[in-house]
Amino acid sequence: MTTARRSIKRLLGAALVCGVLSGTALAPLPGKAAVQLSEEKQQTLAEINKYFNSVKTMHGDFIQFGPNGERAEGKFYLARPGKIRFYYNPPAKIDIISDGKSVSVKDRKLATQDIWPLNETPLRFLLADKINLTKNAQVTHVSVEPDLVTVVINDDSTFGSGKLTLIFDAKSTELKQWTVTDAQGLDTSVAIYNTTVNGPTNPKLFEIDYLANTRQNLER
Repeated sequence: MTTARRSIKRLLGAALVCGVLSGTALAPLPGKAAVQLSEEKQQTLAEINKYFNSVKTMHGDFIQFGPNGERAEGKFYLARPGKIRFYYNPPAKIDIISDGKSVSVKDRKLATQDIWPLNETPLRFLLADKINLTKNAQVTHVSVEPDLVTVVINDDSTFGSGKLTLIFDAKSTELKQWTVTDAQGLDTSVAIYNTTVNGPTNPKLFEIDYLANTRQNLER
């Protein structure tokens, strides 16, 4: 398995440590309790919620950094609820597609794919119909600076422990970057830029070919 593919699987597998974002409130766990936020920080989270819920479509560019310094770039297309596509530029040969039910990690060269239920990946947070960081997330840290707002969310579950760090523009509250830290302390970060919000999208971008692996096996 290539470094890029391992990095992508690590990002998706981080859902096991980001269940706090599933849309169901989780009880704080010992040592990881949600903090009591000041009125200013609660207002900041309310503004972020408002921004998130106003975004129905988005497209732009992204850069992904893995824990060993590996870097990949590409374009993304989002249509909430449920749909997103990450197209990785060459030399990477990977597409990540969510059609609202499943997430496919497709190898364009081999014409094969791995498929996960959407609700078992961290993408479910970005793609949820309604997002409420105040009620449905175990927020352990909020930092408000002149340019950036940083929100840290922790989760312990039967699958392990980890955290998700979200970085927003302080003025527009737009999401700029997120970092998933897994149980081993390994970070995978994604930064987005050149974004267009609530423009038209092509539904075909989010189609998953569920028969791709079957055809590949028949051709062998």
